[in-house]
Amino acid sequence: MFLHGFSYDIGVWQRIGVLNLLVEKRIPFLALDMPYGQKSQSQPKNRDIQVNVAVVAEALKSEFADQDPVIVGASLGGAVALNYAAKHPVKGLFLVAPSNAFDTNELLYAYTNFHFPVRIVWGANDSVISGEDMRALADKMPNGKLLVYNGAAHSAYQDQPEWFKTDLLRMYGSATIT
Repeated sequence: MFLHGFSYDIGVWQRIGVLNLLVEKRIPFLALDMPYGQKSQSQPKNRDIQVNVAVVAEALKSEFADQDPVIVGASLGGAVALNYAAKHPVKGLFLVAPSNAFDTNELLYAYTNFHFPVRIVWGANDSVISGEDMRALADKMPNGKLLVYNGAAHSAYQDQPEWFKTDLLRMYGSATIT
């Protein structure tokens, strides 16, 4: 499941080549054009995190029935992914500088129960989300790991798409081993 950031739409995943890679590797995926996206065609627009968690839950149930997903979320999409994982089973999270990661005590408490793989990508040149916050977030999760992309900004997956794709496949492999 792919969740873009606020300033993007579903096309961002295609532009960096990650969707073609997943097709090539025969890895099933769903990329949603989320209602919070500034450029999204999804209507009505809604930035409420819990409303967007419900959108994700409905789409996953419709497409993958009872399979637990690996969720990829960038910035605001990462916030939605964290909130989804706090309430629903997942196999793993692959997040790029998730926003609003420390918004509620309920969410902070949930992190201690994230026993699945969590990878947090942070661009060393990110001027939106601090590296200290991303380190603190990774440290709150039993299987959290911070991946720093040198030469990358807030949208690190766009600045370093090959690193991103390699790390995504690694994380996906570790999350889906039974």
